[in-house]
Amino acid sequence: MAKVTERTEADRALKAGHRAMWARGDYPSVAAEIIPGLGKELVDAAGVGPGDRVLDVAAGTGNAAIPAALAGADVVAIDLAPELLETGRRLAEQRGARLRWQEADAEALPFDDGAFDTVLSCVGVMFAPHHEAAAGELLRVCRPGGTIGLLSWTPGGFAGRMLATVKPYAPPPPPGAQPPPLWGDPEHLRALFGDRVTDETAGHHTVAVERFATPEEFRDYFKQRYGPVLSVYESLADDPARVAALDTDLAGLARRHDRGTGQGRLAMDWEYLLYTAHRSPV
Repeated sequence: MAKVTERTEADRALKAGHRAMWARGDYPSVAAEIIPGLGKELVDAAGVGPGDRVLDVAAGTGNAAIPAALAGADVVAIDLAPELLETGRRLAEQRGARLRWQEADAEALPFDDGAFDTVLSCVGVMFAPHHEAAAGELLRVCRPGGTIGLLSWTPGGFAGRMLATVKPYAPPPPPGAQPPPLWGDPEHLRALFGDRVTDETAGHHTVAVERFATPEEFRDYFKQRYGPVLSVYESLADDPARVAALDTDLAGLARRHDRGTGQGRLAMDWEYLLYTAHRSPV
């Protein structure tokens, strides 16, 4: 019994840390300015339509949930961070979308088995630390024959490399936590879902990011606004040498990925995996 209590307390502390991480900075601006169209792309790929019961897991500000609602679906959007959900509510109201927002953990969804026709996540559930637990919950709440739709950064793409760049500077991850970009590896998803899904599709795509004039502008934007990067910088507050080294590494990453269009701005292609599958009927 004591071990169970210890695990529960450790998990609560871990989730509290994740909640605080995503509340830091300004993730709503990152979602709006860097990846505004990815949510609708996922909704379209999953075939969401009128009357579908849809769950958006780790929904953030509703990048996928809002387009799903506008497509006529009955949508619930869940996230660990209530600050992101509050922004999502405002955005949905501005766009005339009606849906339900609920604070919840992707690894312990508060819904009945088979409650949804479609379960989505757009660069969201990939950040849940325990991949098997999260994948099991996605499947559990999806009805037999229903659709799982995921859009995730790939390990070898720009965002995956950005997370890999900051990892050596970060505190050690908790036991059992797995790297988020693994969700962008089709083989990892096959290992997670196994024969519990059918009709899998997995395609690599890129989103063009031309928001930044210089590598340094990119670096400063993400160190000030993006929770996973900002939190690492905060952990280095008393080590200016490591802060300077991370500054150099992040700017260098952007410089290496610039397509060099000659238009006076960085032009980068960020790779992601678009995955869909049907939950097996048995």
